[in-house]
Parts: sequence; structure tokens; C-alpha cells
Amino acid sequence: MPKKKILLNAFNMNCIGHINHGLWTHPRDTSTQYKTIAYWTELAQLLERGLFDGLFIADIVGVYDVYQGSVDVPLKESIQLPVNDPLLLVSAMAAVTKHLGFGLTANLTYEPPYLFARRMSTLDHLSRGRVGWNIVTGYLDSAAKAMGLTEQVEHDRRYDQADEYLEVLYKLWEGSWEDDAVLNDPKQRIYAQPGKVHKIEHHGEFYQVEGYHLCEPSPQRTPVLFQAGSSERGLLFAGRHAECVFISGQNKAATKVQVDKVRASAVEAGRKPDDIKVFMGLNVIVGATEALAWAKHAEYLSYASAEAGVAHFSASTAIDFSQYELDEPIQYVKSNAIQSATKTLQNNDWTRRKLLEQHALGGRYITLVGSPAQVADELESWIAETGLDGFNLTRIVTPESYVDFIELVIPELQRRGSYKTAYETGTLREKVFHRDAYLPKQHTGSTYRHQPL
Repeated sequence: MPKKKILLNAFNMNCIGHINHGLWTHPRDTSTQYKTIAYWTELAQLLERGLFDGLFIADIVGVYDVYQGSVDVPLKESIQLPVNDPLLLVSAMAAVTKHLGFGLTANLTYEPPYLFARRMSTLDHLSRGRVGWNIVTGYLDSAAKAMGLTEQVEHDRRYDQADEYLEVLYKLWEGSWEDDAVLNDPKQRIYAQPGKVHKIEHHGEFYQVEGYHLCEPSPQRTPVLFQAGSSERGLLFAGRHAECVFISGQNKAATKVQVDKVRASAVEAGRKPDDIKVFMGLNVIVGATEALAWAKHAEYLSYASAEAGVAHFSASTAIDFSQYELDEPIQYVKSNAIQSATKTLQNNDWTRRKLLEQHALGGRYITLVGSPAQVADELESWIAETGLDGFNLTRIVTPESYVDFIELVIPELQRRGSYKTAYETGTLREKVFHRDAYLPKQHTGSTYRHQPL
């Protein structure tokens, strides 16, 4: 029986400090060049050489001003500040690649669905069907205030709004233009057939939309849908909408529980368990030998900022950890921040010292360190023991982290039959799921596709 092929995204952000904070000071790190097109096009070409399935680009709207009640540490250590728009990167990267997918984060809370639908369709056209959307509703009060609200909308209420937002998008992407609406016939002077383009009407609690989708059907119509919510309400949303779910695991047993919950949510929504691909965030430090890998790990640690990592985590939990003494127990506080992040603090045995230790590499993701064979062993173990489909691979030092993985780990995985040796043809959805370019019939979005009379 052939081995399960590991799916792999590069995890990045249109900024300097992303997950592993402080490493921008490393002499071989080039992340301060994030403002240039060459930085992104060269990265895209590198990832395609490594047969990565996609480049997953995170994003935030707002700033991390919880730690010490200010943005001083985020500004000094560039903790996702400054941060540029992720969607504007795609055209350039798509132009220099043929297969690499692009998972793009966009916050629906502050983006009108009618215009957002056009932006994503445009990118799906320009990339020939290689676009995915990471659906987020936000979690920062700083973003809410910047966008004219007094505070963040309550957690579950944001998902209510998101459900309706997706309904509007499905109507636009799936229902406004029929498959054969575009005739493109110069002799008859007919580009699109009026009878096959339909005005959508949506009158809901959050949105009032009447109009035609401004774009003709793109290769995928609806982009591949990513999501990263693990709360009870987030899982309900994922079961209905998500095609790829991104989780943060700390051990294999707990990760398996998360994966099983995600798959159960799909079944409850009338879908198949494998209709959702589950990815976990991961750091990898690899060397030609185990000794060289650990030497590189020690080198990286000397540049990392644990405090910056904790400052980032403060924003994720809405708890100012700077107010605690090093060994003072941290009190769990329910908030509208990231529920999976705050949940980790509920056992009341966390202290600022313990958080600093956890964030020694500038972030709190699992870190694999070792030779190519050792890293491959662990990757295969995580897949086998948890049910994961793949990983979002962080950059510790960029682009070195990706170069090392491509040159050392991927050949080992290919030798074992755990990683593809060539890209398949087709859109991102076709490559990841080995099926049609459009949403499958069991997905709720497909029910909005226009059915001819």
C-alpha cells in the first residue's frame, strides 16, 4: 500500500518578524527585504523547486499592544509590525511559477464581501486557479478600534457574521455566472450571454447585497477555503465551510484529538472526513548530521527573542504577561481573543518563566531538530499517529530554513515515498484533493451554483 503523501505549505507573512521572533537579527536572515518584489518572487521559485503545495501567508489587521500596554516591543523587535498586504504579492509570484498555490489571509470583519469577491476572483484568474483564502474574523481590539468600533465583536458572534459572509460570497462566486455564460464571439458581438448572468439578492442580518458578480467564473470559482478555528463555534464553522484547517499542536496525543474533532465536524455537516485537510504549524532545523543540526539550533537561539515571543502570545490571549512576576501563576481570563491560545492557560500552572522557556526560539511551535533521516522519521510519525495531512513549515532564518528543508529533508521523504516527486496538473484544489476544480457537491457552497431550468 503506497504511503500517504505529506502536504506542505511554507508559512510566512508580509512582514519581518512572523513566528520565530528576534531571528531578523541573524546575519543570514533576509526578512527585512520583505518590501521588495524580488524577495517574494525568489521565494516562490525556491518553494516550487521544492514541490511545496503552497505558500500560506498569514496576516493581521491591528497591532499587538497588549504586552506592557504598548507597541514598544513589537516595534523594536518587528513583531508583525510593520505588515504589508498579502494579496498584492500574488500576481508577481504567480508570474514566475506554474504550480505553487497561495493561501491568503484576509479578515472578513472589515472587508465588504462584494469587493472581496472580485479581488479573489481576479487573483484566481491571474494565477490560473492557484488561490486559497484563509478565513479569519480577527481577534485584536486594536484592529476593531482602528476600524471604527469600540471593541472586538464577541467571539461566537463573529462566526455568525462569517457564516453570512460566506453565503454572500457563494452566491457571487457560484451563482451569478453560469458555466457557459461567456461566449466570446466577436462575429456575433457577444462576449457574455445576458440570460446566463444573474443578479444575486441577499438580505440578511449583517449584509444587504444586490448585484452581479463583477468577474466571469475563475478556474476554481470559489478559492480553496482555509480556516484556523478550534473552538466549539470555530469547529462548527469549519465543518460547514473549510477545506483545509490549520492547527497548532503541542504533542501528538492532543493533536490527534484536534484532528479527530475537525473530521467529525465535516461529517456532522454532511461531508466526508477527508473533505478537510489538516495542517499543523512546525519549526524544522535540519543539518547533514544530528550534531550540525543542534549546532545550528544553538546558533539560532542566540539571536531569538523569547520576550518578543511572549509579547506576541500576549496579544493572542489578550493577557498582559508583563504584569506577572517570573514565577507568579498566570490567571486564566476569558476573552474574545484566540480561544485555543487562552485554553492552554486554564490549568493554572503557567508562569512567565515557563512561557519564556517555551518561547526560547521566539515562538511556541513544535521544533524538530536533527539529521534528514531523523526529521523525516518524526514527520512520518506525526502523520501516522495524529491523522494530520501536512504541515505549515515556518521560516526561522529566511530563506535558509526553506533551503535546508528542500535540500536535505525532501529528498529523504521522496526516497521513502512520503512526498511527491512531481506536481500534478490543474488548479490548487485539483492538486490537493485529486478531484475537480470546483467545490464538491457535498460542500454547502456548491448548492449556490446556478442550476439551469
